[in-house]
Formats: sequence, C-alpha cells, structure tokens
Amino acid sequence: MAEASGKSFEFEGPEKIQTGFLETFEFLSPNQYILTETPEFSAVCPFSGLPDVGVLRIEYYPRGHKCIELKSLKYYMTSFRNVGLFQEGVTKRIYDDLAQVLGTTDLKVTTIYLPRGGFTTTCVEGRLSHTPTL
Repeated sequence: MAEASGKSFEFEGPEKIQTGFLETFEFLSPNQYILTETPEFSAVCPFSGLPDVGVLRIEYYPRGHKCIELKSLKYYMTSFRNVGLFQEGVTKRIYDDLAQVLGTTDLKVTTIYLPRGGFTTTCVEGRLSHTPTL
C-alpha cells in the first residue's frame, strides 16, 4: 500500500497566469447585469500541490463599456490549472485582472471550492453597486 501522507506535487508560480488571453468587446449598456459562471475551475494548493476544484462566479456591470469575451475567459481560467495559489489569493487575482481589463470595479468574483478535509470554502472579492433582481 502506498503512503501519501506529507507528499506534494510540483506546481508553477502565479507568473504563469496568462492575463494576455483576456479579451473584451465594446458594450454600451452599463446598467445591464452580467453573470458568468463555470463549475470547472481549478488551481493548485501551494501547501500540498493538490488541486482545488470549484465553481467560479463572475458578476459585473459593464461600467467600462466592455464585456469579457467568453472563449478568452476560458483560456485565462485554464492557465490557473497548474498554478499554486491559496484559494483566497486566486479569487483576488481574478478580480484584479478582470477589473483592469474591463475598466470597472463594479465587479464581484466568487469562488466556491469543493470540500477539502471536510471544509467547503467560499471566497468573495469586490462588490456590486446594487444587487440585481433575477
């Protein structure tokens, strides 16, 4: 029987995140609420080297007159796959990168990670100017 306790896997640093993949398109409806979500997000725990998997939710109002192009967002998200960052740091990094490319802080990024060691972790960075009615 193999003993895994105390083992870790190699991973890459945050410099491997491909912010250059992010593309936008002009969108002149600054009051439209946009929600983009994927259940397929993963990064790596820098403590263990094991994958952290969960849901990524991006909510924003295009106050900077830009929307994120979804194919480019998928490529950007995939660049996190082998990067070691704590869950909280991942959430902040995504918020910072999107705020810059979208030209707005009317943005909220939420990560909801699957249980690890019995704990489910939800991280939220940013906030919306008002809560949408869905």
